[in-house]
Amino acid sequence: MRDVCIVGGGVAGLAASIFTARAGLDTLVVDGGESILARNASLENYPGFPDGIDARRYLHLSREQAENAGVEFELARVTSIEPVDERALEDGFVLETEGGEPLEARRVVAASWSDSDYLVPLDVGRIQRGSKHFVSVDDGGRTAVDGVYAAGRLADEPHQAIVAAGHGAKVGLAVIHDSDANFYHDWVAPAGYFTGRGREVPPCCEEIDDAERRARDERARERLLEAFEEPLDEVPTMHPSVAEE
Repeated sequence: MRDVCIVGGGVAGLAASIFTARAGLDTLVVDGGESILARNASLENYPGFPDGIDARRYLHLSREQAENAGVEFELARVTSIEPVDERALEDGFVLETEGGEPLEARRVVAASWSDSDYLVPLDVGRIQRGSKHFVSVDDGGRTAVDGVYAAGRLADEPHQAIVAAGHGAKVGLAVIHDSDANFYHDWVAPAGYFTGRGREVPPCCEEIDDAERRARDERARERLLEAFEEPLDEVPTMHPSVAEE
Protein backbone atom coordinates (compact mmCIF):
# COMPACT_ATOMS: atom_id res chain seq x y z
CA MET A 1 0.00 0.00 0.00
CA ARG A 2 1.32 3.42 -1.00
CA ASP A 3 1.40 6.30 1.46
CA VAL A 4 -0.09 8.65 -1.12
CA CYS A 5 -1.76 8.20 -4.49
CA ILE A 6 -2.35 11.33 -6.54
CA VAL A 7 -4.91 11.16 -9.34
CA GLY A 8 -3.83 13.57 -12.04
CA GLY A 9 -0.42 14.39 -13.48
CA GLY A 10 -1.00 18.08 -14.13
CA VAL A 11 0.41 21.08 -12.31
CA ALA A 12 -1.49 20.62 -9.03
CA GLY A 13 -0.81 16.89 -8.82
CA LEU A 14 2.88 17.26 -9.65
CA ALA A 15 3.36 20.01 -7.07
CA ALA A 16 1.65 17.93 -4.36
CA SER A 17 3.75 14.89 -5.27
CA ILE A 18 7.04 16.76 -5.05
CA PHE A 19 6.23 17.82 -1.49
CA THR A 20 4.99 14.43 -0.28
CA ALA A 21 7.87 12.51 -1.85
CA ARG A 22 10.49 14.89 -0.44
CA ALA A 23 8.93 14.34 2.97
CA GLY A 24 9.63 10.62 2.61
CA LEU A 25 6.12 9.47 1.75
CA ASP A 26 5.84 6.70 -0.86
CA THR A 27 4.04 8.62 -3.61
CA LEU A 28 2.40 7.38 -6.81
CA VAL A 29 0.91 9.69 -9.45
CA VAL A 30 -1.74 8.09 -11.65
CA ASP A 31 -1.65 10.08 -14.86
CA GLY A 32 -4.56 9.94 -17.28
CA GLY A 33 -2.32 10.98 -20.17
CA GLU A 34 -2.88 14.70 -20.66
CA SER A 35 -2.81 17.79 -18.53
CA ILE A 36 -5.16 20.53 -19.67
CA LEU A 37 -2.13 22.82 -19.47
CA ALA A 38 -0.83 21.00 -22.57
CA ARG A 39 -3.53 22.85 -24.52
CA ASN A 40 -1.87 26.16 -23.67
CA ALA A 41 0.08 27.72 -26.53
CA SER A 42 2.42 29.56 -24.12
CA LEU A 43 2.46 29.62 -20.32
CA GLU A 44 2.54 33.24 -19.16
CA ASN A 45 2.20 34.95 -15.76
CA TYR A 46 4.39 32.28 -14.15
CA PRO A 47 7.11 33.87 -11.97
CA GLY A 48 10.62 33.08 -13.11
CA PHE A 49 9.93 33.05 -16.84
CA PRO A 50 10.01 36.71 -17.97
CA ASP A 51 9.02 35.87 -21.55
CA GLY A 52 6.86 32.87 -20.75
CA ILE A 53 7.62 29.19 -21.33
CA ASP A 54 6.25 26.46 -23.55
CA ALA A 55 3.59 24.75 -21.43
CA ARG A 56 4.62 21.25 -22.50
CA ARG A 57 8.27 21.92 -21.65
CA TYR A 58 7.18 23.20 -18.24
CA LEU A 59 5.20 19.99 -17.65
CA HIS A 60 8.18 17.84 -18.70
CA LEU A 61 10.50 19.64 -16.30
CA SER A 62 7.95 19.48 -13.46
CA ARG A 63 7.53 15.75 -13.97
CA GLU A 64 11.30 15.29 -14.05
CA GLN A 65 11.53 17.18 -10.76
CA ALA A 66 8.90 14.87 -9.25
CA GLU A 67 10.79 11.80 -10.48
CA ASN A 68 14.00 13.17 -8.99
CA ALA A 69 12.15 13.49 -5.68
CA GLY A 70 11.21 9.80 -5.82
CA VAL A 71 7.69 9.98 -7.25
CA GLU A 72 6.57 7.00 -9.32
CA PHE A 73 4.11 7.28 -12.20
CA GLU A 74 1.49 5.00 -13.69
CA LEU A 75 -0.36 5.77 -16.90
CA ALA A 76 -3.97 4.86 -16.18
CA ARG A 77 -7.45 6.23 -15.76
CA VAL A 78 -8.98 5.83 -12.30
CA THR A 79 -12.62 4.73 -12.47
CA SER A 80 -13.55 4.53 -8.79
CA ILE A 81 -12.17 4.90 -5.28
CA GLU A 82 -13.55 3.11 -2.25
CA PRO A 83 -12.33 2.58 1.32
CA VAL A 84 -10.63 -0.69 2.14
CA ASP A 85 -12.96 -0.79 5.16
CA GLU A 86 -15.93 1.59 5.44
CA ARG A 87 -15.61 1.46 9.23
CA ALA A 88 -11.90 2.25 9.29
CA LEU A 89 -10.82 4.90 6.78
CA GLU A 90 -7.33 4.83 8.26
CA ASP A 91 -6.92 1.46 6.53
CA GLY A 92 -6.72 3.32 3.23
CA PHE A 93 -8.42 3.19 -0.13
CA VAL A 94 -8.65 1.00 -3.21
CA LEU A 95 -8.43 2.73 -6.59
CA GLU A 96 -9.87 0.81 -9.52
CA THR A 97 -8.35 1.60 -12.90
CA GLU A 98 -9.53 1.09 -16.44
CA GLY A 99 -7.97 -2.13 -17.66
CA GLY A 100 -5.36 -2.25 -14.90
CA GLU A 101 -4.77 -3.71 -11.48
CA PRO A 102 -6.36 -2.02 -8.44
CA LEU A 103 -4.11 0.34 -6.48
CA GLU A 104 -4.06 0.91 -2.74
CA ALA A 105 -3.07 4.01 -0.80
CA ARG A 106 -3.45 5.34 2.71
CA ARG A 107 -4.26 8.81 1.38
CA VAL A 108 -5.59 10.01 -1.96
CA VAL A 109 -5.27 13.40 -3.61
CA ALA A 110 -7.75 14.08 -6.42
CA ALA A 111 -6.03 16.52 -8.78
CA SER A 112 -7.79 15.66 -12.02
CA TRP A 113 -9.94 17.96 -14.11
CA SER A 114 -12.64 17.78 -15.16
CA ASP A 115 -13.58 14.09 -14.82
CA SER A 116 -14.19 13.33 -11.16
CA ASP A 117 -16.83 10.59 -11.43
CA TYR A 118 -14.41 8.22 -9.73
CA LEU A 119 -15.10 10.11 -6.48
CA VAL A 120 -18.83 9.35 -6.48
CA PRO A 121 -18.51 6.20 -4.29
CA LEU A 122 -16.81 8.28 -1.58
CA ASP A 123 -19.46 11.00 -1.23
CA VAL A 124 -16.85 13.73 -0.82
CA GLY A 125 -19.33 16.49 -1.55
CA ARG A 126 -19.12 17.10 -5.29
CA ILE A 127 -20.77 20.34 -6.38
CA GLN A 128 -22.19 20.60 -9.89
CA ARG A 129 -21.86 23.88 -11.72
CA GLY A 130 -23.03 23.67 -15.30
CA SER A 131 -21.32 20.66 -16.90
CA LYS A 132 -18.48 20.64 -14.34
CA HIS A 133 -18.13 19.26 -10.85
CA PHE A 134 -16.05 20.70 -8.03
CA VAL A 135 -15.18 19.26 -4.64
CA SER A 136 -15.77 21.12 -1.40
CA VAL A 137 -12.55 21.29 0.65
CA ASP A 138 -11.11 23.05 3.70
CA ASP A 139 -8.07 25.33 3.62
CA GLY A 140 -5.72 22.35 3.30
CA GLY A 141 -7.66 20.63 0.52
CA ARG A 142 -9.25 18.09 2.86
CA THR A 143 -12.61 16.74 1.73
CA ALA A 144 -15.47 15.44 3.87
CA VAL A 145 -13.82 11.99 3.79
CA ASP A 146 -10.79 11.59 6.04
CA GLY A 147 -7.72 10.73 3.98
CA VAL A 148 -9.09 12.14 0.71
CA TYR A 149 -8.00 15.54 -0.60
CA ALA A 150 -8.62 17.64 -3.70
CA ALA A 151 -6.19 20.03 -5.33
CA GLY A 152 -6.22 22.63 -8.09
CA ARG A 153 -9.15 23.32 -10.37
CA LEU A 154 -11.13 20.39 -9.01
CA ALA A 155 -11.04 22.13 -5.62
CA ASP A 156 -12.55 25.26 -7.24
CA GLU A 157 -9.23 27.07 -7.46
CA PRO A 158 -8.70 29.60 -10.31
CA HIS A 159 -7.66 28.25 -13.68
CA GLN A 160 -4.04 29.53 -13.68
CA ALA A 161 -0.97 27.31 -13.54
CA ILE A 162 0.73 29.24 -10.75
CA VAL A 163 -2.41 28.98 -8.60
CA ALA A 164 -2.74 25.25 -9.31
CA ALA A 165 0.92 24.69 -8.42
CA GLY A 166 0.58 26.66 -5.20
CA HIS A 167 -2.58 24.89 -4.16
CA GLY A 168 -1.08 21.50 -4.99
CA ALA A 169 1.87 22.33 -2.74
CA LYS A 170 -0.48 23.43 0.04
CA VAL A 171 -2.44 20.19 -0.21
CA GLY A 172 0.83 18.24 -0.22
CA LEU A 173 1.73 19.92 3.06
CA ALA A 174 -1.67 19.00 4.52
CA VAL A 175 -1.08 15.35 3.57
CA ILE A 176 2.34 15.47 5.20
CA HIS A 177 0.91 17.00 8.37
CA ASP A 178 -1.90 14.45 8.59
CA SER A 179 0.45 11.53 8.01
CA ASP A 180 2.69 12.52 10.94
CA ALA A 181 5.73 12.39 8.66
CA ASN A 182 8.88 13.74 10.31
CA PHE A 183 9.00 16.96 8.34
CA TYR A 184 10.13 20.53 8.92
CA HIS A 185 10.77 22.44 5.70
CA ASP A 186 12.20 21.54 2.31
CA TRP A 187 15.13 23.84 2.88
CA VAL A 188 18.70 23.41 1.75
CA ALA A 189 20.55 25.79 4.02
CA PRO A 190 24.13 27.11 4.00
CA ALA A 191 26.51 25.33 6.35
CA GLY A 192 26.05 26.59 9.90
CA TYR A 193 22.52 27.92 9.43
CA PHE A 194 21.19 25.54 12.09
CA THR A 195 24.31 23.96 13.59
CA GLY A 196 25.94 27.35 14.02
CA ARG A 197 23.17 28.16 16.50
CA GLY A 198 23.62 24.90 18.35
CA ARG A 199 20.58 23.31 16.70
CA GLU A 200 20.29 19.98 14.95
CA VAL A 201 19.42 20.09 11.25
CA PRO A 202 15.62 19.53 11.09
CA PRO A 203 14.02 16.68 9.13
CA CYS A 204 13.85 17.19 5.36
CA CYS A 205 16.51 19.90 5.59
CA GLU A 206 20.21 19.80 4.99
CA GLU A 207 23.18 22.11 5.30
CA ILE A 208 25.69 22.34 2.46
CA ASP A 209 29.00 24.13 2.19
CA ASP A 210 29.83 26.65 -0.50
CA ALA A 211 31.53 24.08 -2.75
CA GLU A 212 28.41 21.91 -2.76
CA ARG A 213 26.21 24.96 -3.34
CA ARG A 214 28.25 25.88 -6.41
CA ALA A 215 28.21 22.29 -7.65
CA ARG A 216 24.43 22.11 -7.40
CA ASP A 217 24.07 25.45 -9.12
CA GLU A 218 26.27 24.22 -11.97
CA ARG A 219 24.21 21.03 -12.36
CA ALA A 220 21.00 23.04 -12.36
CA ARG A 221 22.28 25.46 -14.99
CA GLU A 222 23.55 22.64 -17.19
CA ARG A 223 20.19 20.86 -17.02
CA LEU A 224 18.25 23.98 -17.91
CA LEU A 225 20.61 24.84 -20.76
CA GLU A 226 20.13 21.33 -22.07
CA ALA A 227 16.34 21.54 -21.67
CA PHE A 228 16.09 24.83 -23.56
CA GLU A 229 18.78 24.17 -26.14
CA GLU A 230 16.40 23.09 -28.90
CA PRO A 231 12.80 24.05 -29.73
CA LEU A 232 10.21 21.59 -28.49
CA ASP A 233 8.48 19.73 -31.32
CA GLU A 234 5.28 19.09 -29.37
CA VAL A 235 2.35 21.32 -30.29
CA PRO A 236 -0.62 22.28 -28.13
CA THR A 237 -3.47 19.81 -28.04
CA MET A 238 -6.81 21.25 -29.08
CA HIS A 239 -9.96 21.32 -26.99
CA PRO A 240 -11.89 18.11 -27.71
CA SER A 241 -14.97 19.97 -28.94
CA VAL A 242 -12.87 21.78 -31.57
CA ALA A 243 -11.07 18.58 -32.57
CA GLU A 244 -14.39 16.80 -33.06
CA GLU A 245 -15.56 19.48 -35.45
